[in-house]
Amino acid sequence: MVNITYDASNDINWYDPSTGMTSVYNLGDIAWVLASTALVMIMIPGVGFFYSGLLRRKNALSMIYLSMVSLAVVSFQWFFWGFSLAFSETGSAYIGDLRYFGLKGVLEKPSIGSTRIPSIAFCVFQLMFAAITPILAVGAVAERSRLGPVAVFIFIWSTIVYDPIACWTWNANGWSFVMGGLDFAGGTPVHISSGTAALAISIYLGKRRGYGTERLAYKPHNTSYVILGTVFLWFGWFGFNGGSALSANLRAVQACIVTNLAASVGGLTWMLWDYRLERKWSAVGFCSGAISGLVAITPGSGYVGSPAAVLFGFMAGTVCNFATQLKFLFGYDDCLDIFASHAIGGVVGNILTGLFAQASVAGFDGLTEIPGGWLDHHWVQLGYQIADSCAGLGYSFVMTTIILWLMHYFPGGFLRLRCDEETEILGVDDAEMGEFAYDYVGLEAEIGPGGQRVYAEAHGDNAASGGREPRHSMTHVRKTEASSEGSVGEKRA
Repeated sequence: MVNITYDASNDINWYDPSTGMTSVYNLGDIAWVLASTALVMIMIPGVGFFYSGLLRRKNALSMIYLSMVSLAVVSFQWFFWGFSLAFSETGSAYIGDLRYFGLKGVLEKPSIGSTRIPSIAFCVFQLMFAAITPILAVGAVAERSRLGPVAVFIFIWSTIVYDPIACWTWNANGWSFVMGGLDFAGGTPVHISSGTAALAISIYLGKRRGYGTERLAYKPHNTSYVILGTVFLWFGWFGFNGGSALSANLRAVQACIVTNLAASVGGLTWMLWDYRLERKWSAVGFCSGAISGLVAITPGSGYVGSPAAVLFGFMAGTVCNFATQLKFLFGYDDCLDIFASHAIGGVVGNILTGLFAQASVAGFDGLTEIPGGWLDHHWVQLGYQIADSCAGLGYSFVMTTIILWLMHYFPGGFLRLRCDEETEILGVDDAEMGEFAYDYVGLEAEIGPGGQRVYAEAHGDNAASGGREPRHSMTHVRKTEASSEGSVGEKRA
């Protein structure tokens, strides 16, 4: 039996016979953490819908699918050893040990995050952080990757990259935590790590077929998905940041206020920067800016006041907008601008936290004491924030690259991420899943004039093939595509 009782306030009391101490768990705090867990969970398919809407329709389903695979794979990994590697109290400054392997001993004891909630509540809340981070990164595989190896990559990456960074950021033994780095809800463990991993993945996979030509000059296939994904993310971010207070207190309320404000200003800023170019009010631009504002405010949400949140949103919407041009400058194919939005946005947030963190805001919970940032004349805090950001950038990029190449050279080629040319032409949804996001996925825009007939014949479309049996004719598709590209080239010449 679990050794708990209830006091007059109906709070849970747990008595530790080894120390003779009694821990009091507030039911309101537990309820808020569990509600925040559900809020963060809805962000995971939100990422899938956001990414899906930005892609071509022939790859729309794969991103939504991968978001749920990420949740499932990391849920097992977190149970198996992830939570222990990140949050065991007996771990090192860089990574935990296997004290809580298989969640052994993770139940009624006080959590490492807060003594006001039990360890099991903290565990499931942090699980959702661990689950959303890989899908942010693997969005970089869009339109050119095999799906099976991605699931393996998520398990390995979570173990080798996410867990150590979470340990050094949030574990009381972690080097960044001990140094004095401030990261309230995951600027480095979630956003910098995933955004930098996306860069490494983009470089490893190489450019999509037709990169640099009009073939990839397409608009997002479903802007409604983009908006829907943004709604899920914005909605869930109240639990992401507000829940990180681990208590239903004034600090959680403040985190929610600055979260909403930074997202709003970020969305308006990005949209206005885009408006200056095309004189169009872009919904995609607004959503991209809102996400960048949410990313930037994440590390500082429990440390900064509302006026600072306006600057967080403006700087994120500006810097991340211009950072989308880095892929053209350096020649990598980050089709969803993950590095620009998450890695750069995370760095912006970390730096601004070093400048605007206030001891008074952190103390809204009545417990937390920090020296503050530049507003409190604690000048070295900016150095701590930059050191933490650089460590996250460097570690994630190097380790992600190593993981990718080890999988690449695994015997038999079973773990290579890059798909073949036929899969890329046909679409990952059809080739890898045999399913579609929509009843009809047109390919004629991808394979040029005459391609509709060839594609229909390849898939046995009775209306186009006269009732003939299906036949796989991707060779004919490529020939048609090549001749079509040649015709276009001749016309341009």
